[in-house]
Amino acid sequence: MATKMQFDLVSPERRLASVMVEAVQIPGADGDMTAMADHAPLITTLRPGIVRLDGVEGAAEKAYFVTGGFADVAGPKVTLLAEQAMPVSEVTAEIMDGLIAEARAAQDKARNATDGGTGVDTAGKLVADLEAARASTLG
Repeated sequence: MATKMQFDLVSPERRLASVMVEAVQIPGADGDMTAMADHAPLITTLRPGIVRLDGVEGAAEKAYFVTGGFADVAGPKVTLLAEQAMPVSEVTAEIMDGLIAEARAAQDKARNATDGGTGVDTAGKLVADLEAARASTLG
């Protein structure tokens, strides 16, 4: 059994990581998960949270904040396509507060929608996930 696997983290702006790792902790939409080499194949959506790299060699960053996206786990490789991503070391209170304010505005807009507010629960979960990510990122 292989002990290392390829990990790639890509956002629309840039490739943030392309390294060999032993494990990746992923904030999946249905809960956190850890992917290791030879993990069963899966594709999942990401919620806002922290991606942690374990057993990484030669990388300056070992944790990244993502706002959402997709994870593709396929045997010897894990690829994360993030809506927005940045190293945890670059996350500031201002960035997190701005993301939370945007999510709250979307929640308010959903409450006022004429379609019965179907997006209220989704926007509310986004606000809660971002607040939890803020707490775990900034303490």
